[in-house]
Amino acid sequence: MSRLFTPLSLRDVRVRNRLWVAPMCQYSAVDGVPQEWHHTHLAQFASGGAGLVVAEATAVSPEGRISPEDTGLWNDEQRDAWAPIVAAIRRRGAVAAVQLAHAGRKASTWSPLSGRRGSVPLEDGGWTTVAPSAIAFDGYAAPRALDAAGIDRVVADFAAAARRAVEAGFEVLEIHAAHGYLLHQFLSPLSNLRDDDYGGSLAGRARLLLRVLDAVRDAAPDAPLLVRFSATDWAESGWDADQTATVARWAAERGADFFDISSGGLVAHQRIAPAPGYQVGLAAHVRREAGVPVSAVGLIDDAALAEKVLAEDAADAVMAGREWLRDPHYGLRAAAELGADIDYWPRQYVRARR
Repeated sequence: MSRLFTPLSLRDVRVRNRLWVAPMCQYSAVDGVPQEWHHTHLAQFASGGAGLVVAEATAVSPEGRISPEDTGLWNDEQRDAWAPIVAAIRRRGAVAAVQLAHAGRKASTWSPLSGRRGSVPLEDGGWTTVAPSAIAFDGYAAPRALDAAGIDRVVADFAAAARRAVEAGFEVLEIHAAHGYLLHQFLSPLSNLRDDDYGGSLAGRARLLLRVLDAVRDAAPDAPLLVRFSATDWAESGWDADQTATVARWAAERGADFFDISSGGLVAHQRIAPAPGYQVGLAAHVRREAGVPVSAVGLIDDAALAEKVLAEDAADAVMAGREWLRDPHYGLRAAAELGADIDYWPRQYVRARR
């Protein structure tokens, strides 16, 4: 029996397998509203055999967008645009999830599709960004340090976005605390130099994440809740796997159900040597030390490698990104390669099963 194609339950939500679609920004929204592209992009993965389909980093406020072309859930128009996309994913048998995000000091940047880099100037539609401390990401405009009222607004924005996500039909929510965005900025001592209750000790640096988690859990009491962590900054004196495991344990005690373990993104001077499965050890560390279920991600582009990750108990599920882009039917192909007998091949595609 293939471990990769064994169902997994998140609270009361049954996910048909453990090969999941990682959130991938498309930079194709208009005023935060997802478009027809998002419908086709996400629904095809469900047809292609994915278990969980996680929609891209979706901003909880206008100033939380990575770029002006990011999707959002800060108003009802966006919620209503997401609803038919979610319905299409669910009709095809996959579970629909969304990643709730605030980019912090890495917001207001040019979309990669524009061919430009750095911060969008105010006169071109950009905005002043916020962060735990007034320290810019290398090459970006300087952010404004959040005050107490600003922190409260961030918490309230996550809660409101979570309510809209559930109203749109999303069954699973993910809090984005990775890749150098706002919650990760608070967690890491490289970007958080505060001397108040939200800085200094690990408990202080984790305070905002845990407040957000509490608020999202209150807003969506029954929804399975994932947290995405960067388990290391890949930089000296930065955030690391031991701190990640500790905060993951605290988050689980507060109602988080599952942890999506990635890495990096906080500082430009990070040193990473990408290779197939290069982040699996981080996921295994958090799983072991925190005693929580995790997914692994990062160049797991091969069905045999994905199966091995699970067979060795390094993770409970596998996220993939680029491979789903190369082949939106990666799930069906992986099942065929592993000899997994699944019953959710689309009838229209059954002739390709063997």
